[in-house]
Amino acid sequence: SQGVQARGASFWSSAFNLMNAIMGSGILGLSYAMANTGIIGFSILLLVVSSLAAYSCVYPSLCAILKCILFSVLRKWFEDGVTLLILVTLIVVLPLALLPKIGFLGYTSSLAFFFMLFFTVVVVVKKWSIPCPLPVNSTVKMTLCVCAFQSAYAVPTMAFSFLCHTAVLPIYCELHRPTKQRMQNVANVSIFLSFVVYLISALFGYLTFYTHVESELLLGYDTYLPRDVVVMSVRIAILLAVLLTVPLIHFPARKAVLMLCRGDREFSWLSHALSCFFILTFVLLLAIFVPDIRNVFGVVGSTTSTCLLFVYPGMFYLRISSEPMRSLSSAGAVLLMVIGLFVGVLSLCVIIVSWVQGH
Repeated sequence: SQGVQARGASFWSSAFNLMNAIMGSGILGLSYAMANTGIIGFSILLLVVSSLAAYSCVYPSLCAILKCILFSVLRKWFEDGVTLLILVTLIVVLPLALLPKIGFLGYTSSLAFFFMLFFTVVVVVKKWSIPCPLPVNSTVKMTLCVCAFQSAYAVPTMAFSFLCHTAVLPIYCELHRPTKQRMQNVANVSIFLSFVVYLISALFGYLTFYTHVESELLLGYDTYLPRDVVVMSVRIAILLAVLLTVPLIHFPARKAVLMLCRGDREFSWLSHALSCFFILTFVLLLAIFVPDIRNVFGVVGSTTSTCLLFVYPGMFYLRISSEPMRSLSSAGAVLLMVIGLFVGVLSLCVIIVSWVQGH
């Protein structure tokens, strides 16, 4: 225990926390994934990944995404943006990351979810504000199913988009009247609502730009609506949503560091603050040098996300379960591991090949 007493978190507070862990960043790359898999292919893959995420119930990528959005909103303030990124981290992220209980973030998580809803509504509305086709003198073709080199980014991006498993245990520990079924209901509600928002925003983002969609959706509006007040507002909303996600994902990362370094010793504010500062510093250094958000989604999604989403849950279940290997539950765990390894290795190999060939 961290020595800080608090009432158990409510069902909806826990659900908002889990939705915030899910939705803080991956929504930006899903339209690009749809452009490279087709509408039907994307919908099927998104349904499969979300179902597996609910069944199996990275953090450095978030600050790279934050840098992308932050620089596009406030580019005029600082030429390179590094100073601004550090200031925002110190003023907004650090105080929230220092909170000792994940349940305290329930209110900020609900706010982040409504920011994502605002983003989705704007993407839907702005579909009719931009000329089609893009560019005006070109032709566009809506694709239902695509298989190409760039499709390799799709499944890792989806895996990254539904990655919330590191936050499940802390949320469960602080849940009011915690039971396995109650936590599963929290996960089901969170993943279902995230799935709906993801599908709508990806579909209308794709139908706005078609094959010209950027790997980070908001960049596509710069050319056609450079000074639009609503687009600028949604940039700020996404910026705030990602900012509010970072402390939530930071919590299990800090907890893991403290368990490795201090074991079961009593809570110490000094260790708490030092580990928080170390992790945020490390993440900031990575964020400053990450050039393309697509690379973040692709590499992190095909390695860390697939392991946390598919491989580790199945592996841990087989390790602690007393069920025979031929049982349905054990077979499901093995299937999760096989899917995770196959998707992760295949996607990473194709991504590396596409880099080498200059795609």
